[in-house]
Amino acid sequence: MSSTVVDFNKAKIVQRDQVIFEAIDLKIAKGEFVYLIGKTGSGKSSLLKTLYGELPLNSGTGQVAGFNLLGLKERHIPSLRRKLGIVFQDFQLLNDRNIYENLRFVLKATGWTQEAQISQRIEEVLSRVGMNDQGRKLPYQMSGGEQQRIAIARALLNDPELIVADEPTGNLDPQTSMEVMSLLKDLNKNGRSILMATHDYALLLKHPSRTLKCEDGRVFEVVHKKPEA
Repeated sequence: MSSTVVDFNKAKIVQRDQVIFEAIDLKIAKGEFVYLIGKTGSGKSSLLKTLYGELPLNSGTGQVAGFNLLGLKERHIPSLRRKLGIVFQDFQLLNDRNIYENLRFVLKATGWTQEAQISQRIEEVLSRVGMNDQGRKLPYQMSGGEQQRIAIARALLNDPELIVADEPTGNLDPQTSMEVMSLLKDLNKNGRSILMATHDYALLLKHPSRTLKCEDGRVFEVVHKKPEA
């Protein structure tokens, strides 16, 4: 069994006929917490989209959670995404249904059929993020931090091999950002692999971990001693 959850070798990523990365070499071990940083337009989002199958890999090799990204068939993308938990900056909750129904919708869409098992799993993930009494609320009745906790619960539903978090604290105040970050780090301590794109260098100082930077068509490892200007 592979010890890596992400493994790119000479991977080329192109978006709208523009080469974003010419030849990425990148490995993320199972159980690792990795930050992804870089200026706007440096390719962070393109890299994340490639991981979950929204952008194709053009050449080289790329393995994510056991899936080969080079030549990935469209019909296999849902199976890939069941192996990943995706957390977005803007939460992307469905405002026309309560939290329980938001989570139930995801489970039904990913093949769960038994209502008792669905209810049990929803209770498990809500408890894991400290929101077990919030299932009947609508998203707009919750704070940004609460909505992001629900988004993390949603990402955990199918017990993913990797959580891909794209600026998960970008819409939150500093205190709430630290709370969400503490939750993600706690999940990581319990064995969850996490790749988190962020602009928030205060989080890197408070919760240091391996850091990758996108710049000039490359992805390379950096050590941060102080926030960048």
